[in-house]
Amino acid sequence: MNNNSKSNNEYWLALRLVPRLATHKKIALVETFGLTALFSFNDKPSVLTSANGLSVKQLCAFYQPNWQQISQIIQDSASCNSELICFDHAYYPQLLKQIYDPPLVIFLQGNPLLLNARQLAVVGSRAASAGGRDTAFLLCQQLAQYSFVITSGLALGIDAAAHRGALSESTGTVAVVATGLDQVYPARHRSLAEQIIKSGGTIISEFVPGTPARAGHFPKRNRLISGLSLGVLVVEAELKSGSLITARCALEQNRDVFAIPSSIENPQAKGCHWLIKQGAKLVEQCADIIDEFAFADKPSLHLKSDEPPLKPVEQGINKGANEINQKGLCNDALLASVGFEITPVDKVVLRSELPVEEVLTRLIMLELSGLVTAVPGGYIRTQSI
Repeated sequence: MNNNSKSNNEYWLALRLVPRLATHKKIALVETFGLTALFSFNDKPSVLTSANGLSVKQLCAFYQPNWQQISQIIQDSASCNSELICFDHAYYPQLLKQIYDPPLVIFLQGNPLLLNARQLAVVGSRAASAGGRDTAFLLCQQLAQYSFVITSGLALGIDAAAHRGALSESTGTVAVVATGLDQVYPARHRSLAEQIIKSGGTIISEFVPGTPARAGHFPKRNRLISGLSLGVLVVEAELKSGSLITARCALEQNRDVFAIPSSIENPQAKGCHWLIKQGAKLVEQCADIIDEFAFADKPSLHLKSDEPPLKPVEQGINKGANEINQKGLCNDALLASVGFEITPVDKVVLRSELPVEEVLTRLIMLELSGLVTAVPGGYIRTQSI
């Protein structure tokens, strides 16, 4: 089939399907040679010869893209009323381009204009207390009145309360999900998802239609929640939780982090209290967030080269649970790729020979288990295999 007849979306999907090639390297190839040239038969010899380091499988993905699979993805996307927002699209979120591994293709339902609106991420426990849910609803309602678009993950608990608080106003809300857009997870939030779309909001995913919910997808989703936003507000979170993964992503992306304190007897508050100890801004009312963005010279929780490394998130976690996690991860090839000196993520990818997306996800899991620690410049292994 003549490649010249292919659409821009098809080329981006073809690039997305190139295996085990880091996103930033794919973007660099596009910037150097142009998207179409990478898949043009006439240009391939010179272009791909210049792109040193490509494996046989990667070269095959350029020489013989699976156009049938790509066509099916586009068809499935249309079937679930979603559109493709590719990396060079006018609506592609500019803040997301700043993160280490932005998705080349976003699947979107609803209003694409919200992607570049002023967003604040609000996350927290799925098993949130009634007070936590009420706080999330009220704060998001107030933030929406100040034209903030609330971004969250459509999960139970705090996420749902945040979306509903935003829906009580007219600014719209963005839900970032960890499945294909042909399904809703959890299923009980189908009506909430419909309400988001009907109210002018947006639901997005980097996963193709037909992708089910899997544990490894949620950390990937979390990096997009923070990457889309100016900052992340954690309402309730345990020490070992996806909300703290989102906060960690925010730090790595140079975003502001906010946390709401609670009773010391509340186990759902321990993660928020830990964040506040590390320098997150304590939030008692909406004005605490509004003021932070109104005065850009105020200090915020960012990773800096002269700061000591943050303590592992898992401090204080039940020892028995920690031992179980370690047994399952100690023989991990990825762990062997992290040294006792600062190891950049690129070096971990090179040593482990794993896709960068998988490396980032598994590094977070290793950090939560206390086997590695994130520091400025990369990761350090804290325990021997």
